[in-house]
Amino acid sequence: MGTWYATREDVMRAVDSKETARNAGQIDRGLEAASRAIDALCHRIFYPHVATKSFDWPNSQHAAPWRLWLDANELISVSAVSSGGTAISTVDVLLEPNEYGPPYNRLELSLGSDASFGGGDTHQRDITITGLYGYRNDETPVGATAEALDASETGLDVDGPTSATVGVGSLLRIDDERMTVTGRSMLDTGQNLGGDLDAKASTVTVPVASTAGFAADETVLIDAERMLIVDIAGNNLIVKRAWSGSVLAAHTTGADVYASRTLTVRRGACGTTAASHSLAADVYRWDPPGPVQTLAIAETLNMLGLEQASYSVVLRAGETGGERTRDQRGLQALRNQVYDSYGRKARLRGV
Repeated sequence: MGTWYATREDVMRAVDSKETARNAGQIDRGLEAASRAIDALCHRIFYPHVATKSFDWPNSQHAAPWRLWLDANELISVSAVSSGGTAISTVDVLLEPNEYGPPYNRLELSLGSDASFGGGDTHQRDITITGLYGYRNDETPVGATAEALDASETGLDVDGPTSATVGVGSLLRIDDERMTVTGRSMLDTGQNLGGDLDAKASTVTVPVASTAGFAADETVLIDAERMLIVDIAGNNLIVKRAWSGSVLAAHTTGADVYASRTLTVRRGACGTTAASHSLAADVYRWDPPGPVQTLAIAETLNMLGLEQASYSVVLRAGETGGERTRDQRGLQALRNQVYDSYGRKARLRGV
């Protein structure tokens, strides 16, 4: 599983699908394929990842002696640079273009310093750069850890209404470690049902002691029935009953209210190292560019449709006596929009 540009829940909401092991697996395959297809379309990797990469110097870039073009190895930030085995202070390193980066597509040495490239035994892999590579590190705070976490745990309890904003495929950061969400399960919110609920779809008001820890678009579980929160009024959750394939049922006062706040995570993602984290440590979610996320959802839905049709191709109406096929002009227009806005274009080099 790589880093995805949308979540399983994003795709399921788009088609109002209930979650089962079968369709979850199909969606996951589609998201992986769609995300890697977007990388190929745009000739860049959007997600942030820590890495150490080496570059030849001198090389065939025909650049000024203080400038290194990074090409596809775009940087968000840099933590260490060396050349010929000699460390170069990051104070003497300039990431460009500074007017609108990141991403930064070249690294320059300050002309006011004594730093220089070269000096190794050979030109091969003379320059080494350690940093955060990728397009941008746009993050949103989504809560805090509900318990301390050691370096080996894969179950992350988060305090706060993260179900509406974190899904399978989300890339999270706690301190310096990044984690990929691979699953979700229910956690007791500490709230209880404040009144009886009958088994009627029209009964949509769920009273609780406090709604402060809930959010619209979050799924809650009472007994065996899932409910989607569509609004909040005072200390009442306004819900859609029998959500995601669950069965409408009656519930009695005092029943526990659960929410999807236990996250199964893959530790040490994107080049980071698994570490211990304290109670109430802030949790951040990395956000891909909006159009990129939209395209990932659209490509996944398209793949699911093609899979259901056994990837058969039928000519459009009027070309073979009235047979029809899916019109993909809207999807192609979205691809073009994403490439025009985010595609890494060729850099012309003069000799």
